[in-house]
Amino acid sequence: MDLDSWPRRPRPEITGPHYDAEISQLAELRTVRAQLRVWVPDALEDPDADAAVLDDLLVAVEELASNGLRHGRAPVRVRAVRMAEALLLDVSDGDPHRGPEPAVGRDPALGGMGLRMVAHLTTDRGWTVAGDRKHVWVRFATA
Repeated sequence: MDLDSWPRRPRPEITGPHYDAEISQLAELRTVRAQLRVWVPDALEDPDADAAVLDDLLVAVEELASNGLRHGRAPVRVRAVRMAEALLLDVSDGDPHRGPEPAVGRDPALGGMGLRMVAHLTTDRGWTVAGDRKHVWVRFATA
């Protein structure tokens, strides 16, 4: 999948053990990261996969949640769900009218490369609208 695109498509079904948080300020991301550091090892039950998946998940949470706060509408909701052979991260905000827009042709020194970085770390991604919320999701392989 092209790293410059973030396709609009339904997110996979999200059943299974999950983590939920809601934030309204960037400073609250610290708490979310700390809670995910505890939740992921318990959810994955595979010490070898935990560290790499956790690192990638924390990068994705930081980028997607901060984008939701900066470019969307608070509150931002973070949900991580254990799936068969994957971990799904779903970050939603209250602006359903604008999807994620990866920076294309921008000097990396000017920033805005977070979506491309997250796309590189994940096996699948997309965004959708449900009710009055935009959901940006990514999937990480765990098997």
